Amino acid sequence: MAEAGNYGSRYPYFYGPEGRLVLVDSALEAVKRGSTTIGIKTPSFALLASHIKPVRPLIDPAEKIFVIDGHAGATGSGYIGDILQLIEELRLEAQKHRLNFESPIDVGSLAKHLGSFLHNYTIYAVRPQAASVIVAGVDQTGIQLYQVDPSGTFMRGSGFAIGQSSDIALDVVQREYSADMSVEQAVDLSNKAIEKALGERPVVEVGVVTAQNQHFQKLL
Repeated sequence: MAEAGNYGSRYPYFYGPEGRLVLVDSALEAVKRGSTTIGIKTPSFALLASHIKPVRPLIDPAEKIFVIDGHAGATGSGYIGDILQLIEELRLEAQKHRLNFESPIDVGSLAKHLGSFLHNYTIYAVRPQAASVIVAGVDQTGIQLYQVDPSGTFMRGSGFAIGQSSDIALDVVQREYSADMSVEQAVDLSNKAIEKALGERPVVEVGVVTAQNQHFQKLL
């Protein structure tokens, strides 16, 4: 069998010299070139915001915010084809749960399922999905926000940023986040974070779910 680190091997080159998964690192680099995307959660609501990149004339921009089920939504950054496949995987899992249990799936189970789905791509000799996804929703435990990465790692938190210059955007969110902010203030903060990351005024698509109405919807 070929030795690890031999790029000329006919076997897949999984691990780098530092023990990192090479293909996953490449997928994460693709995510970093995607649309700057924000997730913000407070006890009252969760908000998703994603930059709509300019397109060529006569071409409609791609949808960035997706309804997964009545109580949950998601967005992503990376290759749009991969994002769409992951969105459909989330929708299918939510529908299966409703059919089997006649109740909406909890948001943590959605994130865990997507993490397992993505992790499978790291085990076999296939290209990992070049997309990170942020999932927002409300369930019996309250408002929830998760980030799921190409490695299958999923995290719960109150603020996430993925995509182009996400470190800059996340720094803005972390500095100005407040647990008692309003939806309008969170929209302004996400716009400010994306604008700071890109260095220009962005066009942003936004979706939100609140503890009051428990319904994920896009904001115009």
